[in-house]
Amino acid sequence: MWEIEVQAKTDQLETVLDFLRGHLEEEECPMKTMIQLEVSVEEIFVNIAHYAYEGGEGTAVIELSILDEPKAAQITFRDRGVQFDPLAKPDPDITESAEERRIGGLGIFMVKKSSDGLTYEYKNGENVLVMTKNFYKS
Repeated sequence: MWEIEVQAKTDQLETVLDFLRGHLEEEECPMKTMIQLEVSVEEIFVNIAHYAYEGGEGTAVIELSILDEPKAAQITFRDRGVQFDPLAKPDPDITESAEERRIGGLGIFMVKKSSDGLTYEYKNGENVLVMTKNFYKS
């Protein structure tokens, strides 16, 4: 398992993505899977940076583990910000036009659809979101 802790600010996104890419490349993660993971990690991290600390400052911890059988990346996001379960919100109605659809929720919907597992819990004063993505061959 690898871990990085950064300030929950959008200017730290590249640091987070570089951390992710470096370890996934070492694990021979297929490019298609890596791109899907990058998009999901960006969405989740930016949400933490924008909303977790309500204008204040705090950190985000990102942990990466590689699972076997099937080979997969498991990424855990932890923050001590405002308690928020992104999985509790209903999915947006994607049959509506962009003008009719309510703002928000589309990013988490995309993360749900592209991951092979997504869980949330509030534990010991932390938001803990765990995403699993299988290594599919490209």
